[in-house]
Amino acid sequence: MPRNRVVLGLQWGDEGKGKVIDLLAVDADLVVRCQGGANAGHTVVVGGKKTVLHLLPSGILNENARCIIGHGVVLDPIALCHEMDDLLAGGSDIAKRLVVSDRAHLVLPSHPHLDKAQELAKGAAKVGTTLRGIGPCYTDKAARSGLRAGELIDLKAFEAKLRAHLKASNVIAQALGAEALDIDAAVAAYLPSARRIAPLVTDSIRILHEAMAAQKSFLFEGAQGAQLDLDVGTYPFVTSSNTGIGGILTGSGLSHKQLGSVIGVVKAYTTRVGSGPFTAELTDARGEALRQRGREFGSTTGRPRRCGWLDLVIVGYACRLNGVDAIALTKLDILDGEKELPVCIGYRLDGEVLEGPPARIEDLARVEPVYQTLPGWSTPSTGARTFADLPKEAQDYVRFIEKRLGVPVSWIGTGAGRDEIVVR
Repeated sequence: MPRNRVVLGLQWGDEGKGKVIDLLAVDADLVVRCQGGANAGHTVVVGGKKTVLHLLPSGILNENARCIIGHGVVLDPIALCHEMDDLLAGGSDIAKRLVVSDRAHLVLPSHPHLDKAQELAKGAAKVGTTLRGIGPCYTDKAARSGLRAGELIDLKAFEAKLRAHLKASNVIAQALGAEALDIDAAVAAYLPSARRIAPLVTDSIRILHEAMAAQKSFLFEGAQGAQLDLDVGTYPFVTSSNTGIGGILTGSGLSHKQLGSVIGVVKAYTTRVGSGPFTAELTDARGEALRQRGREFGSTTGRPRRCGWLDLVIVGYACRLNGVDAIALTKLDILDGEKELPVCIGYRLDGEVLEGPPARIEDLARVEPVYQTLPGWSTPSTGARTFADLPKEAQDYVRFIEKRLGVPVSWIGTGAGRDEIVVR
């Protein structure tokens, strides 16, 4: 079987998956995005130029790779067209290499409208969504009332269905205290992008199976992180899709036998955007220093990320759930200069030390972190290209992670650029 790979985030997203996917995509014939929507932001830096992708697979910068937006993705045509235009302005016309699944559900104008209305109605209990309409789109998908990309084959019929959908959604929005959408204006703004992406829509499952039969190599791209998984994440402060290996299976169209190795991406510390418990969070000056050094501001929303020490409880939990074969450790260089590095190795709840996060959010909110403190390093890790180039304490930090998790760390990020990485 070809050497296929799956790339998953093992924390709360923002682990640096875009850089890892961009690196590995060089060896892939096809790069497949399987779930999530424009709420995901993958950042790739090549030659000092930063590209932020929300819907396009991060492998799109590999001009030899065909990129697939699978049926597990919820697709906003307007957002996709903006991304395509940004790349086109930089000289890259990717339309010939891009495929959109005809089974992918569409984010409609009603979805961000309802997203905002629902978050406002929740008040202090809000989830902290990106307000991109992802949750309401997945809700319509589960309720069997959504519209899929395959509908764009007949734009006249699609417009009629869209208007009916917007009319029904206005009833819900008004019940939540929001104003009704102007249906004519919403349709007029939406249809040009829908018309533009219609030629890209096809049977992606057929394409994937034909490529598999032809012994092509695949890179499967996960969005967000394992702790945001709808089923096994920190519910209800999660996203609306399965962000682990299950989402790759249900969102691509291939079987588990065809996925290959699983690579988990882990930031050398921990960050989280939005609401929800965060056991290893730093709310003091050290947390703020991490945020500033790591430029921890959301690539999708611009919101400041909450920062804390590396939490191996949640990472180990994600490794077990997803069968992780190797880890890509990112942003090790951001820890340069720290005199000591506490690492969370357990959760204490009512006197008992847990090896995994409890299911009840109330219990998770009151666990106490159990730390093991490792020495930091003063010699910069930035610029290291081999493991031996890293400061001894940084090497020990990596080995400690490997020993606790029982998973090898095969890539180590020492800077933002594509080439700033140690490959072991």
